[in-house]
Amino acid sequence: MPSSNKLIRVGKSKIHGKGVFAACDIPKGTWIIQYKGEKVSKREGTRRSREHEKQGFVWVFSLNRWYDIDGSVNGNEARFINHSCSPNCEAVNYRDKEIWIVARRDIKKGEELTYDYGFSEDECMCPVCSSKKS
Repeated sequence: MPSSNKLIRVGKSKIHGKGVFAACDIPKGTWIIQYKGEKVSKREGTRRSREHEKQGFVWVFSLNRWYDIDGSVNGNEARFINHSCSPNCEAVNYRDKEIWIVARRDIKKGEELTYDYGFSEDECMCPVCSSKKS
């Protein structure tokens, strides 16, 4: 999937399906990409989350007390950033109006971008948690 964002590219992930990778070295603190999608009520966001989870996807992001963002509708490449319990990025809520993915540390070209979805250890299937369960 081509990207208009010169910092990233979408490709096959070892974590889950598609992933987002650094197209160049990204310094710590860089605001990489805004998480985009349809703004929906909390109630609708909860309903959609349940539907997405049945298919193995997590695309609904909590925006604030009233709204969520569903990345499966009018979303961008950010929806393909996978979860990790030891992430190199974090999700930043900007003024309760936007979600941005920001580099927590320096990220090397080719490295997959990840952030912590806030899963419990039982729910988590990332490589860090999977190795603990074995």
